Amino acid sequence: MDNSGRQTSSLFDDGLEDDLQHGITSEDDPSSHERGDGSDLDLPRREEKRRNRKVLVAAVVLLLVPVLAVVGYLAYLNHVVTANVKQELLLPDAGAPAPTAPGGAAVPTGTGTNYLIIGNDAGPDREGARSDVMVLAHVPADRSNVTLIHFPRDLYVSIPGKGKNKLNAAYAFGGGPLLVQTMQQLLGIRVDHVAMLGFEGFKSMTDAVGGVDVNVEEASNQPPYVFTRGVQHMDGAMALAFVRERHQLSEGDISRGRRQLAFIKALMLKTLSADTLTNPVRLKDFTEAATSNLTVDQNLDVGAMRSEAFALRGLRGGDIRFITAPFTGFGTSPAGASIDIVDEPKMGELGDAIRNDELNAYK
Repeated sequence: MDNSGRQTSSLFDDGLEDDLQHGITSEDDPSSHERGDGSDLDLPRREEKRRNRKVLVAAVVLLLVPVLAVVGYLAYLNHVVTANVKQELLLPDAGAPAPTAPGGAAVPTGTGTNYLIIGNDAGPDREGARSDVMVLAHVPADRSNVTLIHFPRDLYVSIPGKGKNKLNAAYAFGGGPLLVQTMQQLLGIRVDHVAMLGFEGFKSMTDAVGGVDVNVEEASNQPPYVFTRGVQHMDGAMALAFVRERHQLSEGDISRGRRQLAFIKALMLKTLSADTLTNPVRLKDFTEAATSNLTVDQNLDVGAMRSEAFALRGLRGGDIRFITAPFTGFGTSPAGASIDIVDEPKMGELGDAIRNDELNAYK
């Protein structure tokens, strides 16, 4: 074969030939005699070509190593999520009545996704625990923003099969499924998925991302922490104290709910930032912290969670909106408990906006 033929051959075959065939010398190789007269005048040029090919092979290997490392790292994270996240019956089972809009109409589909986030301060396996945090996250169909709606735990509502009581009693009476049914009946919407997290999970996730910058709306003093109005950087322990406090706040649990939304927003933004997503150690720590404390509904799998996170990766601060579910004031239940009185007309408007994917127009 002449020189032109050898130049079009495989980099791997030609460039590494001498390393693989130790017994063959340049004199034994017919292709070494370009002139056909037995001279080796072009030997330096051929050796240079071989060195260049070896460099190319090395470069290809060096490029492949980080790619394979990333693939392996993502596979590891996928394993962590799959191993840690627990699934439970948090949505009503197939035999439960389907949610309906006012008047009994079917709830439309294709109008965004509703996630019910449940947080509690109870220890593990504590039966009868009430939910301390109830946030409905609405993600529109175009994934352009997220609306976080805080539902005060003392809202006085109708609980299917249990009469009227505080909203957080629904979880104590029947766990996630009954709380979902209560929310669906209250708003006339479909809750698509449920995620449940203990407050200790908030703490570990905050530390995993290096702390978060939270907007403090109302000052308070909770030794050893002092919260002043404005943006404040918080580690996990400080953030936990921040979202727990209500006694020093002007509207008690209502103000605490706004604090919780401010913290969730800060944590979402930090998690979806380049500082976290491009830092393998930080991303690993956050993934382990989040998933080891997370329980999701029976229909929410790892693939769906990954797809949703990827779709929301471009969110900015202005794309996350806070709403407190409407109420008209405070009162006392027939049993003597302090309650928040639902604003029925405004709650109906909120349900319409969620159901029709029009929360941007809701005020």
